[in-house]
Amino acid sequence: MKTLSLKQPYAELILQGKKRIELRKWNTKFRGDFLIHASKNPYKDAMKKFNFTDLLLGCIVGKATLTDVKKYKSEKEHKNDRNLHLSSSKFGNYGFVLKNARRIKNIPCKGSLGFWNFKKK
Repeated sequence: MKTLSLKQPYAELILQGKKRIELRKWNTKFRGDFLIHASKNPYKDAMKKFNFTDLLLGCIVGKATLTDVKKYKSEKEHKNDRNLHLSSSKFGNYGFVLKNARRIKNIPCKGSLGFWNFKKK
């Protein structure tokens, strides 16, 4: 199944329904369900900003549906959605619009860049 690695706390914020757009510097034609992988290394500043101290790392933690990709053409557009992506434009101008985020039993595994295929052993 398609899988996307995200640094914590962003994977957790998606699972909590607080982050509904994932920012990337690249576009994708993919639409549909995918697994959410929490990368091995968190964003320490974001962990502090969102008051997290201990989150799962290096494992698949959830599932979501990518329904659309929004292209941010200006800083103003980007700021208008700040409550949906919780990030700055340095993370990218492509917003992956997410729905139906849900937690699943964690599966330890290594991640990868971009969308990658997870094959359960």
